[in-house]
Amino acid sequence: MRRKTKATSIDIAHRAGVSQATVSRVLSGSPLVNAETRKRVEAVARELNYKVDRHASSLRTQRSATLALLLFEDPTADESHINPFFHAMLGSITRACARHGQDLLVSFQQLSDDWHADYEDSMKADGLILLGYGDYIEYRDKLVSLVEQGTRFVRWGSVMPDQPGISIGCDNLAGGRLVGEHLLALGRRRIAFLGDASSHYPEFFDRYRGCDAALHDAGLAMDPALQVDAESSEEAGDAAARTLLARGSEFDAVFAASDLIAVGAIRALAEAGRSVPGDVSVVGFDDIPMARFTRPPLTTVAQDTTRAGELLVETLLRQVRDEEAQSTLLPVSLVVRRSCGAGGG
Repeated sequence: MRRKTKATSIDIAHRAGVSQATVSRVLSGSPLVNAETRKRVEAVARELNYKVDRHASSLRTQRSATLALLLFEDPTADESHINPFFHAMLGSITRACARHGQDLLVSFQQLSDDWHADYEDSMKADGLILLGYGDYIEYRDKLVSLVEQGTRFVRWGSVMPDQPGISIGCDNLAGGRLVGEHLLALGRRRIAFLGDASSHYPEFFDRYRGCDAALHDAGLAMDPALQVDAESSEEAGDAAARTLLARGSEFDAVFAASDLIAVGAIRALAEAGRSVPGDVSVVGFDDIPMARFTRPPLTTVAQDTTRAGELLVETLLRQVRDEEAQSTLLPVSLVVRRSCGAGGG
């Protein structure tokens, strides 16, 4: 009796009326196949009882030519749960993948989920890009797990000497110093900070420390009574500014850890009868598109999202090719608008 031969991707391609390359893309989860073709190929694969041998495929190619972007949700005023700062970076990452001949799988995640375990034995992608902020202390162990699994990954965030894995981030410390120096030049001395200033949110903490360093150079210091925790949302900025006002401490400037926080703070200050920038100068961080349309337009620190997206992809691909890769800090710049009482925009 003849032994039943095992179905191959060629058999699936013949029966589904597509190329073998298309079958491979469908079975590897590539987003570059339309829904109708995907359903047809998957139906034939089930009919032929075809099982994907991920191990064998990996041994043959060593690569899937696919990168996975895990985008972590943020609190937002709309249904997107995507911090608008990351919109431009998403476009840059997509374009960079296309230039390097890579498919991009995008997965929306919650930091509380077991996203770090999903790729332990998966051949869906050659590596991961982690995009989004959260409590670093809470998710650090998950980064350690990725390192122990041998997962190739790069994340956007703070660059620290003891961090697990590789990060690409902006120079938050330098950005905070730029803000402090600018406010001091305007004669502001009592600078409030809205945002978590602790190791739980190292990006925000570096921004605080940078501003504090500028004040120290002038013989001053940040006042702990003028710091209020806030996550990156308009609602949190509004609430933090109201908390600051309720404390009754005098302040003549607000440095918000993100533009979204700054937008909420400006609204709360206006409702409390505080003029911006007459009574209080306000500075944000990120230079999201909204910043130029606030009333008054927001002075902020700009990050190079185009270069950031390119570098995230290039750094991850270096790991995939077993080449040396390292964490990188990108420079920032101060964009002066009218919320500080000087400049155009």
